[in-house]
Amino acid sequence: MKIDIFPHIFPRTFNDKMMSIPERAGNMQKRVREIPVMVDLDLRFRIMDQFPGYRQVLTLASPPLEALMESKDSPELARIANDGMAELVAKHPDRFVAFSASLPMNNMDACMKEVDRSINQLGAKGVQVFSNVNGHPLDEPQFLPLFERMAQLDLPMWLHPARPSSFPDYAVEKKSRYEMWWVFGWPYETSVAMGRIVFAGIFDRFPDLKIITHHLGAMIPYFEGRVGAGLDQLGARTPDSERELVQHKLKGRPIDYFRMFYADTALFGAVGATECGLAFFGIDRVLFGTDMPFDPEKGPGFIRETIRVMESITLAPSDRQKIYEGNARRLLKLPADR
Repeated sequence: MKIDIFPHIFPRTFNDKMMSIPERAGNMQKRVREIPVMVDLDLRFRIMDQFPGYRQVLTLASPPLEALMESKDSPELARIANDGMAELVAKHPDRFVAFSASLPMNNMDACMKEVDRSINQLGAKGVQVFSNVNGHPLDEPQFLPLFERMAQLDLPMWLHPARPSSFPDYAVEKKSRYEMWWVFGWPYETSVAMGRIVFAGIFDRFPDLKIITHHLGAMIPYFEGRVGAGLDQLGARTPDSERELVQHKLKGRPIDYFRMFYADTALFGAVGATECGLAFFGIDRVLFGTDMPFDPEKGPGFIRETIRVMESITLAPSDRQKIYEGNARRLLKLPADR
């Protein structure tokens, strides 16, 4: 079996609600029309049937809920999304083995209640967060209870990048051009979020916390040297007047904390990058993920390409099985019959 840890979907009820707020979701509404598999189950199943033994763990596609609605309304949107994904898992257990809950991160009281409701009542196997919350970094104290709760539950957090075109490439501009906000901005977003989590000491506080980073840890594996030897010299490049910007209380080397993250294989068919990520994180911390259906073929392309990469890399059969299925079963505590 191949368990896709990071495909995306919009349950029908959620999609209908999102379509009612065009001022916030206009671009995604356009993308849904262009990628009907986001909502159309029959089409999704026909694509999945092309890959025997292929199953999915459902995650909501971007944008984050907090980008769609204000704090008073986002909890309702989270409930609709999670109820919808739970219903799909219950109705189609031969297709969907689990789901990751979406959270109203701009309302932390409601967020924590939704964590408990989704996991304890709906059966979610973790939660998805984005690399920032409407511009707020994840290491702000207000978000610490979420990390603590997920460590207590011993279930993973999915980390998805979030960076819109309104984040310019240069300070003198107002918008990012040529989709640089996505091509390079999203890997940067993920990497910075990982770094802030590390230096906030979250892994020192919760050493068993499990965070699955999208796109195989983004920039971190490729920049292993800078993350390693470079951050060992943290502060050497900082003037005395800015010393507070580099102060931390980590108990170990920064690079060792970066290796504590997990990562998926959603690299759009890049063999070298996949080998780089595997070398950095190790077999036990990499999970099969495709980013379906955001590919030129609107569904099968990324699945096919990711499988091609996995089959082309020299791996022991037992290691390939861990990536395809075993690691997901272990992290999500999936029963043998799912």
